[in-house]
Amino acid sequence: MELKLRDLRSAKNPKARIKILEGHFATSNSHINTYIDMSTVKTRHNNARETAKVLAQEYLMNTPIDSIVCLDETEVIGSFMAETLADSSTMSMSYKNNISVITPEFNQMGQMMFRDNKQRMIQDKQVLVLAASITTGKTIHQAINTALYYGGRICGVASIFSAVNKIAGMEVKTIFTSIDLPNYRAYAPHECPMCKEGKKVEALVNSYGYSKL
Repeated sequence: MELKLRDLRSAKNPKARIKILEGHFATSNSHINTYIDMSTVKTRHNNARETAKVLAQEYLMNTPIDSIVCLDETEVIGSFMAETLADSSTMSMSYKNNISVITPEFNQMGQMMFRDNKQRMIQDKQVLVLAASITTGKTIHQAINTALYYGGRICGVASIFSAVNKIAGMEVKTIFTSIDLPNYRAYAPHECPMCKEGKKVEALVNSYGYSKL
């Protein structure tokens, strides 16, 4: 299936680019009118590296980081962020750190967790939470609470796109915001105006991508 996606490039770095498609889509938590495709920045090493550099700049001079918790398949970006942050030539506050890049697991109850062998990478560590897209912040809150449960200290939240400015009192450091997508809207499923107008949901979308209905 060919999707008519439109490129949206960051003013900070044109290689940090996403693709967008307007319509009626359902996520696990909401209905949205714009699908944001992150495939390029999450999987192509050159675009992922440039995206990571933009996000890492927000933390180089002011925030020591020990671990990056990656959500939404952002491990490649997280690895490049760790490399940038740990580079001694950047004068980073994290340049001496052997930064862990880890992904949480979900148990059968839908709870986020870390296995015993990875908990040492959270406990007493400065933890940055990295996501691809933040719509309501529900998953980010879950990640924050999970890291706190295992004894971590949350030092930041970063994303490629975020529709919210702050989560848990922290500013979300992001490349794209609602200013870049002024028509982007997210609704609770029972409040979705597109549903009330009788418009069918075109696809289910999540961090893995787009599945047409």
